Amino acid sequence: MSETVRHDLKFSQRLRAHLAIARLDHSIKNLFVLPGIVVPLSVYPGLFNRQLTIKLLLAFVAITLVACSNYVINEVLDAPFDRLHPVKRNRPAAVGLVSIPAAYAQWLLMMIAGVAIGLAISRMFALMALLLWIMGCLYNFPPVRTKDVPYLDVLTESINNPLRMLLGWYAVTCLMPEPLVPPVSLLISYWMIGCYFMALKRFSELSEIGDRAAAAAYRASFKRYTPESLLVSVVFYASTAMLFLGAFIMRYRIELILGFPLVALVMAIYLRLSFQKNSAVQNPEKLYREPLLMAFFTATVLAMSLLLFIRLPLLERFFVPTLPQTTTPSAAPTVLPPA
Repeated sequence: MSETVRHDLKFSQRLRAHLAIARLDHSIKNLFVLPGIVVPLSVYPGLFNRQLTIKLLLAFVAITLVACSNYVINEVLDAPFDRLHPVKRNRPAAVGLVSIPAAYAQWLLMMIAGVAIGLAISRMFALMALLLWIMGCLYNFPPVRTKDVPYLDVLTESINNPLRMLLGWYAVTCLMPEPLVPPVSLLISYWMIGCYFMALKRFSELSEIGDRAAAAAYRASFKRYTPESLLVSVVFYASTAMLFLGAFIMRYRIELILGFPLVALVMAIYLRLSFQKNSAVQNPEKLYREPLLMAFFTATVLAMSLLLFIRLPLLERFFVPTLPQTTTPSAAPTVLPPA
């Protein structure tokens, strides 16, 4: 084989490696943008037009670029640890197929391109895209490197959920003359649902590796995690997520309560999957291979989206408060001194 052919093969191999570390297959996570799109459209359906369609296409390109930028730096900085993992040791950066200087350039250029496209949508959208990138830096770069800190790793990784929702929100509401403030209760619920999924991913990974020392060498947070502590945190995240989802439903759209059983069922199926060997929970981009989960997830998305556009006055009457309203201090009854 001539030197030229070997050089071409090496270049082609390296190019494929740099495309692989951008993890375009993880773009399925952009679906987390949808609530930020559907909720404001349920209030102002007239916003949906050709101009919004173009904005949304640009938005998905921008989000993909910023997210891929975070994946690139994650692959580079995690390469020494991935070599200790039975599966991730085959990643391109871990086996040495990636040029580190080129990867850093790729990381920065993808971020710059994503934020620049975001500016064509709105300043708030560009700001959320930049925050998404900054959270990736805090998650991956020492000395902060929150991915190495128990519980903080889950919280900071999952903050990407509400950030993605806000990206969808500002892609839609940028067409409004007056800003529309997103509901805080929905943002917190969305964050906690992300924590629920991420904690189960950690639980599945730790259970799969088995050996605590090997797990700790691969991921520093596993030094303090145990399967029991992770499952306890899963209960906390799920409870908090449902509390704030309930607050959003009761405050803004009571009809969504009809879709709650589907939400709970999807969460239950996901929990069951986390106990399986080599579970897809460890690689969320492969969850589409789980037909039962995908069927109920699709049904949940469709049901919740449809209920956002339906009014059922009977439900509102059914959930009318029956207890007396709390009195103000000035209206409190006078307490007479004992005789």
